[in-house]
Amino acid sequence: MPRYRAVVAYDGSDFLGFQVQSKNGVERHRTVQGELIKAVNQMGKNPAERIKVVGASRTDTGVHANGQVIHFDLPFDIPGEGVRKGLNTILPRDILIKEVRQVQDDFHARFSSHNKRYYYRVSTQDYVDPFKRRYTGHFHWKLDSKRIEKALPDLIGEQDFATFAASGNQTATTIRTITRAEVQVKEDEQELVFTFEGNAFLYNQIRIMVGVLLEIGTGRRPVDAIPKLIAAKDREQARYTAPAAGLYLDHIDYDGQLDK
Repeated sequence: MPRYRAVVAYDGSDFLGFQVQSKNGVERHRTVQGELIKAVNQMGKNPAERIKVVGASRTDTGVHANGQVIHFDLPFDIPGEGVRKGLNTILPRDILIKEVRQVQDDFHARFSSHNKRYYYRVSTQDYVDPFKRRYTGHFHWKLDSKRIEKALPDLIGEQDFATFAASGNQTATTIRTITRAEVQVKEDEQELVFTFEGNAFLYNQIRIMVGVLLEIGTGRRPVDAIPKLIAAKDREQARYTAPAAGLYLDHIDYDGQLDK
């Protein structure tokens, strides 16, 4: 059966994360993966075996995506554009298939991934904007973006980010490599936008890093706080976790297998 790779965008507001959560084969909550499985199997026209949908990243409840990547095998061979159009007629309006193409049989959305890019939007308005509340984290305290910019380089490189892993983290190692950490000030929108790239991220790592950076921006933490936090390897030292609503999985690179 031919394998297809799809790039997926979704509004995570009304999903309990990406990954299916089922009991006795019955999905207990609405998830992105669950909706994709239903759509792919409807398109597959009841093959002998249920078609699996594998995602690159298990985004959490309320987290959004512009560039989530999935793979699945179909019992027929049709062009990727036909698959894209077909799935988009089936899926709910808070999920969009942006691109579909056939790939080699050994392509794996999760284990073939090389680099991921996320961004995090922070609203700095003095009130919660009803039109942003699902799509930004809100932080109304006065921020000095220059302090944040000075602190960001301390996140770059291969380091043990145990301090920045939430208690639900189940990975074998907390060592990760971050290759990009930046912040953009959007004064007209009253937002800060953080961008992070790396080979992988721990459970809630980006939201915890953003929380620390915001505290640095207020002066509650010193500019050089991050190296000390990394050395501590103690989650209790990083108190604030930014809300899920501001986080977006933006792009996943597969060593040239994905165009951008």
